[in-house]
Amino acid sequence: MNGQQAGRNHGLPASAAPAEGLSSAEAARLLTLHGPNALPEAPRTPVWRRVAQQLHDPLILVLLVAAVLTIATGDLSDAAVIICVVVVNTTVGVVQEVRAEQAVRALSALSAPTARVVRDGTERSVPAAEVVPGDVVLLAEGDIVPADGDVASAAALLTDESSLTGESVPVEKSPGGKETSGAVSAGTVVVHGRGRAVVTATGPDSALGRIAGLMRAAPGPTPLQRRLAQFGRVLAAVVVALCALVLALGLVRGQPVELMIVAAISLAVAAVPESLPAVVTLALALGARRMADRHAIVRRLPAVEALGSVTVFATDKTGTLTEGRMAAERLWTPAGEATVSGTGYEPRGRVVRDGRTVTARDAPDLAALLSAAMLCNDAALEPSPDGSAAGEWNALGDPTEAALLVAGARLGLDHTALLRESPRIAEVPFDSGRKRMTTVHRRPDGTVRVACKGAPEALLRPRTLEDGPEALARAAARAEELAREGYRVLAVAAADHPDAQEPTGSWESGLTLLGLVGILDPPRAASGPTIAACRNAGIVPVLVTGDHPLTARAVAARLGIATGRDDEVTTGQHIRDGTAGELTDARVYARTTPEQKLAIVEAWRGAGQVVAMTGDGVNDGPALRRADIGVAMGRRGTEVARQAADLVLADDNPATIVSAVEEGRRVYDNVRRFLLYGLGGGMAEIVVMLLGPFLGMPLPLLPAQILWINLLTHGLPGVALGAEPVAPEAMRRPPRPPEESVLGAGLWPRVLLLGAFIAVVTLVVGVWAKGTDRPWQTMVFLVLGATQMGVALGSRVRPGTLANPFLLVAVGAALALQVAGVYVPFLQDLLGTEPLSPGDLAIACALSALGYAVMRLQRRWWPERDRGPVPSQDVPRSARGAARPG
Repeated sequence: MNGQQAGRNHGLPASAAPAEGLSSAEAARLLTLHGPNALPEAPRTPVWRRVAQQLHDPLILVLLVAAVLTIATGDLSDAAVIICVVVVNTTVGVVQEVRAEQAVRALSALSAPTARVVRDGTERSVPAAEVVPGDVVLLAEGDIVPADGDVASAAALLTDESSLTGESVPVEKSPGGKETSGAVSAGTVVVHGRGRAVVTATGPDSALGRIAGLMRAAPGPTPLQRRLAQFGRVLAAVVVALCALVLALGLVRGQPVELMIVAAISLAVAAVPESLPAVVTLALALGARRMADRHAIVRRLPAVEALGSVTVFATDKTGTLTEGRMAAERLWTPAGEATVSGTGYEPRGRVVRDGRTVTARDAPDLAALLSAAMLCNDAALEPSPDGSAAGEWNALGDPTEAALLVAGARLGLDHTALLRESPRIAEVPFDSGRKRMTTVHRRPDGTVRVACKGAPEALLRPRTLEDGPEALARAAARAEELAREGYRVLAVAAADHPDAQEPTGSWESGLTLLGLVGILDPPRAASGPTIAACRNAGIVPVLVTGDHPLTARAVAARLGIATGRDDEVTTGQHIRDGTAGELTDARVYARTTPEQKLAIVEAWRGAGQVVAMTGDGVNDGPALRRADIGVAMGRRGTEVARQAADLVLADDNPATIVSAVEEGRRVYDNVRRFLLYGLGGGMAEIVVMLLGPFLGMPLPLLPAQILWINLLTHGLPGVALGAEPVAPEAMRRPPRPPEESVLGAGLWPRVLLLGAFIAVVTLVVGVWAKGTDRPWQTMVFLVLGATQMGVALGSRVRPGTLANPFLLVAVGAALALQVAGVYVPFLQDLLGTEPLSPGDLAIACALSALGYAVMRLQRRWWPERDRGPVPSQDVPRSARGAARPG
């Protein structure tokens, strides 16, 4: 709603506000009526409910049942491991939820702590929370606007609304203007001038409040959480069915009821990969640590893996892909063109013409252009007060004017020296009607220099400039070309007069055109490579911004997000009018509101895609919260964006996102690697127990032996698999389909093949040992465990190296404990084993090498997720209606 509408909703239209402001009594009454100018806090969720929600996960429920069953069998050590895993995972989940709840509360950090208002006819400072509708608020450069309001008076008033709208250019405010120029919004910053505004909306009714309402919904589960929940349900059903079958077959063969019940329970525990949550937690924690080393702060551990699942990369423009500042990049004069390069507001940089660096001495036409632009200027530059690294300079005043100062400094001009040499003696301030600003300066020789800058359509006119029609047409054509390229174009003109007497027709006539300046919020150096890396990884990049369509199209074309065609751009107005068509057809979205950004994210998610959203402003908060993975800028970003996000880039470097995607794919690969290893071993144990009796082995393994093998294989070696490094091909393959199961892409057949192989080797050894009168049960026990250790070694991403030494140590320790179970007297009594001869031990250990061999052959013949080349970046229409998993 606009400001006047908001005011009427409160019964206090702007026009009714007295010049002396509200009385103290009236302000107190309105504060009671409307409440404090603060956002209401959502009710806190009790800790017990958070714990219950964590325990509701199907896989955790399976583990809890397994823990009860292990206690029933007397295996307290295995039960302790399972319970420890459940406790750790539940604790981590609860902590993450508590942090995520801070998102809405962070909005209050944007509000001004105090505000200057007119009460009882006098100016006074009051806490921002006590500002009420109808208050007259005083605004000056540097102030944070405390509430929504209508502008009552203004003097060169400009506000930075990029955090709310994404607009990179400050917005001029004037009384009685249209919706955007006649109203101010809570949380925006005054960058120039001063003014008064009549408050029309506070607290939940303000712009911040409306955005807060969009952020109430809790973030949904990540792709991995959905997949593991589905896997847990399937696993529970399969394990119960198979173990019931083992129990029935044992009873049919006449085995003791008590023994078979314990054996079936032990087999059920062995078949459940209880180390899976620990593997996931370790993999995510290692990923979070690696990402922290790259200046990425992970707020929710599951977000690490979620980035590896991303299929669509939706990004804000201002301050995310771009530097969040204005830069004068293109210079045009009647004598030629030049480009300006450099970083941030640092005065150091280069001006290049015809392939070589030029200075003010080399290019007098450029020097004249930028000298006039620096004189007709109210901005200033200063180094960062905290003494940070080179390049950390701050702009004071209008960012567009600061960009002109930077360009002049890079040409070798000194702003202070120019003002000292030509002090200002008069000025005609900028206003939206004239669209230009003029200053008058006395030169050392007593003459007067007039400098004027403004919009091309306001300056390139015969009544303002003395240049001929041909020159004006040429300049206008070049200005239009620069505008189509996304630049904000300023024309600069000047004139010299013999004295300070204002000429007939005002100072703004009889000027000579010096040139044009193309100004843009430039893309970050890392943005182009980031977009290219996403495309190489099969991720579709889209741009979602509140900025102008021309600017958005130009930035998207420069970064390779889109080609720059008109049909690739959808605007907020199109979405509002219902003429946008399928939202997922566009690659660039401009002039979007927070609600529309949220709708765009929902549209892509509804099409079955996994969406990562990056942003830095308040307007990005709802979309960051709703996306599968929200990524916020840490330094420039608002606190709202940081709290709503799952991942915060501490250095604001978008290239870190590529590293995060790589980490996410590593985590998911390691989860699948463990599942292949753990489920293959569990299947082998079930097959041995099922087929052993038919091969002359009444009870191939005792319950204690099953649990011992399970403890060793699923313990340290299984968890160590979660620390495997990233595969070299991880970023050269497309993202996995969102609907794909965690056991999809051919993992089920591999599990069956691996389990069958381990079972066959074990059964062959058992039959041979029984036929040759050897301790066959002990050999079955040893071979079944040792072969799985070989599989663990064969699962390494980089065999023959010291990558992930933890796995080498874990396998060595587990193998030693497996052998100790055969020879240590205490363990012999516990497990029911017999000592083997050196020859039999050598045979069992040699056969375990077959596990390593079959795993390496599998990796060679059946590469992980071999889907061929990365597909086209365009999401097929057939996929847009796909149901979202979970």
